Amino acid sequence: MQLFYFCVFFVIYILTVLANLLIITVVSLIAHLHIPMYFFLSNFAVLDTWCSTAVIPKTLSYLITQNKVISHSGCLTQLCFVHSVGPTEFFLLTVMAYDRYLAICFPLQYVAICNPMHYTTIMNKQKCVQLATGLWLTGFLTSIIHTIFTARLPYCKSHEISHFFCDLPPMLKLACSDTFLNKLLILTAGGFLGLSSFFLTLVSYIQIISAILKIHTKVGRSRAFSTCASHLIVVLIFFGSISFMYMRPTSNYSLEQDQLVSLLYAVVTPALNPIIYSLRNKEMKNAMKRTINKIYYSKVYMANM
Repeated sequence: MQLFYFCVFFVIYILTVLANLLIITVVSLIAHLHIPMYFFLSNFAVLDTWCSTAVIPKTLSYLITQNKVISHSGCLTQLCFVHSVGPTEFFLLTVMAYDRYLAICFPLQYVAICNPMHYTTIMNKQKCVQLATGLWLTGFLTSIIHTIFTARLPYCKSHEISHFFCDLPPMLKLACSDTFLNKLLILTAGGFLGLSSFFLTLVSYIQIISAILKIHTKVGRSRAFSTCASHLIVVLIFFGSISFMYMRPTSNYSLEQDQLVSLLYAVVTPALNPIIYSLRNKEMKNAMKRTINKIYYSKVYMANM
């Protein structure tokens, strides 16, 4: 099964990187997509690419070379990169929900539904950059703290991690000293960051739904719900998998369940997110088609010169 797994992981990784790079390229090239919604979506695409790149290439090397060895420093680096994604995505999803609370993007126009007069003042370009910078710094700071607390642990038992990448729960199982502080940090940081961001996201969507229900036309309501549905799907998948992985009692840990859930949020979800966002967004699909056509015809033109 090694070759089969390699092919599956390789295809998923290539599709993930290409799809997310396409989103980043389209958002940067198409002028009318230079709005907060797509700015944060491009940041989300960067995070998905980051998470997949931190996990899948090393897994591919294990499968193809059969050399399933990673250095201690390499393991901690992978741990740091993977866990920088979680807190950043938590708050990024919250900010994206808040952006949708302020405005919903319809084809070729940005229509505010809750605070129409104040939207451009609140979500200006400078504020979006500041929010994105704060999100990334929060993610890296949290992951560095986790990495430092994990690096101090002695591993005098087995050095074999029962996982396909270096993650906190399987590494803590190998430690031969007290891991109470590590587990407390996971529950505290995960509980505070995860639950607070989920609560804020939930509040934003309650406000969004109540505002959408006030739209008189059936077409307007369906468009608004369709625009928000893709983000809500991603929120439920991400928060659900992360909460199951890191916010349950350690006595309930199961190796098979951990690997399955980790596979969901570290490999499958980054590949699904571009599909969910692009296929449910007509404006993004049209922008992608125009960008691909431009690239194709430019290559044809260069070839015929």
